[in-house]
Amino acid sequence: MELDTFIHNLHFDTEKLAPPDWQVDWEGAPLPYKLYRGLPAIPLDANVPSTLHHDLLPTLKEIGHFLWYTYGITQYVRLPHGTQSLRRFVPSGGALYPNEIYVYMKLEDAKTGIYHYDVAHHRLILLREGNFDAFVSKSLGTVIEDCFCTVFITAFFWKNFYKYNHFSYRLQGLDTGVLIGQLLEVASQLNYKTKVCYQFLDRAMNHLLGLSEEDESVYAVIPISTEAIVQTIKENVSSHTLCAEIAQLDQLPHNLSKTMDYPLLRKLNEAAMFESTKSFRKVKSDGETFTSGTEITLPHTQNFSYEFSSICKKRYSPDADFIMEKIRKTTLATLLKETCSFSYHHDLDDTDGHVTARLAFYGSFYNVEGIANGAYAYDNENHVLRLIKEGDYRPLLQSGLVMPNVNLYQVPLCMHVVGDQSHYRESLGYRGYRIQQMEAGILTQRLLLHASALDLGGHPLLGYSASQCDQLYELASKGKTSLIQLPIGKHRPRAWLKGGLRS
Repeated sequence: MELDTFIHNLHFDTEKLAPPDWQVDWEGAPLPYKLYRGLPAIPLDANVPSTLHHDLLPTLKEIGHFLWYTYGITQYVRLPHGTQSLRRFVPSGGALYPNEIYVYMKLEDAKTGIYHYDVAHHRLILLREGNFDAFVSKSLGTVIEDCFCTVFITAFFWKNFYKYNHFSYRLQGLDTGVLIGQLLEVASQLNYKTKVCYQFLDRAMNHLLGLSEEDESVYAVIPISTEAIVQTIKENVSSHTLCAEIAQLDQLPHNLSKTMDYPLLRKLNEAAMFESTKSFRKVKSDGETFTSGTEITLPHTQNFSYEFSSICKKRYSPDADFIMEKIRKTTLATLLKETCSFSYHHDLDDTDGHVTARLAFYGSFYNVEGIANGAYAYDNENHVLRLIKEGDYRPLLQSGLVMPNVNLYQVPLCMHVVGDQSHYRESLGYRGYRIQQMEAGILTQRLLLHASALDLGGHPLLGYSASQCDQLYELASKGKTSLIQLPIGKHRPRAWLKGGLRS
């Protein structure tokens, strides 16, 4: 299968991604955590506070709290039919969590070096000791000398390929983005400064972490500092040159169960790699354009605040739990404004980090106070809704679900993150696809957290008809497409046994 066809199928013909006789090998499922054996370990503080506070000088204890809120195991959940799982604050397709976190730390109370976050034991595993400022800076084109920590987020392909086959490639990008979104929120609580680097020398980063890129690869690198990260490097560097600067790690012993062959994922991952910093590009950001039509001005709301820890603990993805209740116009206005009035420091363009320069929210609304039922686009710049089509589109959206585990007839807000149909291919080649998915994931997590703060639930869905939604919102003529579907609404308490795993 050609890569362009593969990417098309990821959105519009998902049934073509797996063999007709595909069966999930549940007994051959991988372990949910990557476990290194026989390497130095540093236990992290398990007494995680309910309110995050930043010390003048970041400490190992603080890093432990940062990692736990970002990707730690937070809850044990058991459903009435016997299914049980360990959950984290971020949603994940099938609760499989295909990402791993590595950190390059420079703290006074720990050895400087590269660590793996062992989420199963809430500890750090030392993989490589030493100062790698120059190596990482050259690979990113960003100076990290003043950063006390740099986070590497990887995708471990087998962790969700075993269930979702090649559709896992789309999930891995979105899951990574949701994780980045949570990391940025946690960093903000601690008053850390961050820069999300989507462009870097892949093989150099994988070499530094000792990864087998056939099975696992870095998707994003995030330097963290107490000061703004602004200095860049213009030097042209290649992966080959950088990899020669440090020794290859011996095959690090780890356990993640058996693996399966997934040549198409490996082929696309390799095609997305950058071999030289000459490949780094700025993404052209035209933003969303709106045609004239009925406008609904949304009320301007006060700056919205919430208690971060309680909202993280409260958030989950309802399915059969949604109940139809009228949504106030001010609630919708607050949700859209707070989600989209968001910027973060990254390496994609010069828009001061506004993610809505590349992505937009569209929605099908029903039973919203003062707003006619219909399909709308949200104009973030003017804080208005623009009517596309009037009507009740719940039956259309329900019919488009691949697996109807959510009753959309009970959902007043069905949101869609919309982006460029070319997936930044002209600027970034095949790498553009996964970057777009990651940015969609960042917006998704921000929407879910603010929905939870407004006593609403949200359920990220990929098993829906993107072509149907594109027709509904008339996106094809704009060269846009729907990237993820997010039902939002009130919900009843779920029947489950759950318990927190930290204080």
